[in-house]
Amino acid sequence: MSNIHFIDNKPITFELLNNLIFSNQKLELSKKAIERIENCRNYLDDKIKKDSAPIYGINTGFGSLCNVKINSENLQLLQENLVMSHACGTGTEVPKEIVKLMLFLKIQSLNYGFSGVQVQTVQRLIDFYNNDIIPVVYTQGSLGASGDLAPLAHLALPLIGKGEVYYKDEKLTGAKVLQIFNWKSIQLKSKEGLALLNGTQFMSAYGVSLILKSYKLSYLADLIGALSLEAFDGRNSPFNELIHQIRPHSGQIKTAKRIQEFLENSELINATKEHVQDPYSFRCMPQVHGASKDALEYCKQTFLTEINSVTDNPNIFIETDEIISGGNFHGQPLALAFDFLSIAMAELGNISERRTFQLVSGLRGLPPFLVKNPGLNSGFMIPQYTAASIVSQNKQLATPASIDSIVSSNGQEDHVSMGANGATKAKKVVDNIETILAIELLNASQALHFRNPVKSSPFLESFLQSYRTEVAFIENDIVLSSEIKKTVIFIKNLEIDTEELF
Repeated sequence: MSNIHFIDNKPITFELLNNLIFSNQKLELSKKAIERIENCRNYLDDKIKKDSAPIYGINTGFGSLCNVKINSENLQLLQENLVMSHACGTGTEVPKEIVKLMLFLKIQSLNYGFSGVQVQTVQRLIDFYNNDIIPVVYTQGSLGASGDLAPLAHLALPLIGKGEVYYKDEKLTGAKVLQIFNWKSIQLKSKEGLALLNGTQFMSAYGVSLILKSYKLSYLADLIGALSLEAFDGRNSPFNELIHQIRPHSGQIKTAKRIQEFLENSELINATKEHVQDPYSFRCMPQVHGASKDALEYCKQTFLTEINSVTDNPNIFIETDEIISGGNFHGQPLALAFDFLSIAMAELGNISERRTFQLVSGLRGLPPFLVKNPGLNSGFMIPQYTAASIVSQNKQLATPASIDSIVSSNGQEDHVSMGANGATKAKKVVDNIETILAIELLNASQALHFRNPVKSSPFLESFLQSYRTEVAFIENDIVLSSEIKKTVIFIKNLEIDTEELF
C-alpha cells in the first residue's frame, strides 16, 4: 500500500477510511483536484469583478443579515469575521481522532470544485492533517443546519492564526503552530470562510467513526453471544438456516450464519440437551442482532452518501455559469441516522445484559453468580448491576434528537436538524455498548470454565485463550472494576478484518 492517499473525486468507502485511519497515510492533492479548485476560484474572482449584484455569503452578510451588501474592499475581513464570530463552541473537546476525520472530510468536500476556495487553503488543511496538527473543537454549539457552524469555525481558526491546536500532545495557540512551521496565516478570500464553516463534517466525522465502531461491536455481539450460548448450554436449532429462509431479513440471515460458523465443531453445542428451548436473549439473537445490522446498513449508506457530497452553500457551477444558494448543509438525513443508530445499538446492549443476567442466575448447572463458593463470595453479582445501569442510561440517550428544532438567526433559519446533538449522544451509546459487551464477555468466559472438560468450537476456544492472557479465571472475590476495564481494552485492541465486518 502506498504511503500517500491522493485526494480526488473518486468515491470514498468505509473500507478506504478504515485503512486510512489505521495505516497513517499522508494526503496529497491530485492534479485533477488542484485543477478543479483553481478553476472554481478563478471563475468566482471573475464573477465578482464583472457583476456587482449581491451573491449570498460572498458579498453579503450571513443568515438573517443576507440582505446587507458588503463593499468589495471588505470581503476578506467579512470572511475572517465570520470564522471568529462563529467560533462559539462549548462543552468537552471533540476526540482528536474525530477532529482528524473532520479535516479529511472537509478537504474531500472542497476538492470537488464547487466551493470557490483557494488551493492554498485546502493545502493548509492537508498540512495540518499530515503533521497531526489537530485543532481544538468543542462538542456543543452546532444545530446541525447551516452546517456545523461552531465546530467548523474552531476547525478553521488556526488557518488564520487563531484558536488552539494539539501538536505533539501539547496544546498550542494557532499563531504558535504557524510560527513553528514558518507558515503565514491564510488570507481568506471571498466565500472561503463560508465554505469552511458551512458543511456537515462534524456530524459526518462522528458518523464515520461510529459506523466503523458499531460494525465491529455488532460482530462482537454475535461472537460474545455465541460464547454465552455455549456457557448457558444452549441449543443450536434457532440458527438453522431453514428458519431464516422463511423470514429472510438480511441481518437476521447474516447473524444466524455467523453464529453457526462460530459454533462449528463445538462439543458443547452438540451435546445432548435436557431443555427444549432457550430464553429469547439466546434463541432470538438472529432476529434482534439482525434488526440492528439492518439499521446499521441504512445508517452506513446515509453517511456514505454524505461523505461523498458537497455540503456548503452557496455552490458554484462553472459549466452553467450559476452560483446557487440552497440547503445542502442541512443535517436532517444524518440526524435521523444518528437516532436510528442509537436505538439499534442500544438494543444490542439490552439483549446482552439479559444474557448476562441468565448466566449469573444459577441455572443450567452453573453456580449462582459464577463463583465456586457463593455466599462467602458475591462473585459476578454486581457486574450485572453495572450492565443494567448502563442499559438504562442508553434507553434515555436513545430518545431522538431529530424531533426537535429551535428557530435561530431571527427566523431565517427556522428549522434545524439537531443532528450534532444526535451525533454526540450516539457516541455515548456506542461507547456504552462496548462496556456492556465487555461485561458479558467477562461473565461468559467465567461460566465456560464450569463446562470443562467439554470444549466449545476451535474458533471460540482460540478466542477465549487470547482473552485469558488478559483476564484470568476468578476463584475468589477481587475488585472487578479492573477486570471490566481490562476487558474493554481487550475489545478495543481486537483487530477484525474489514471483510468480516461489512
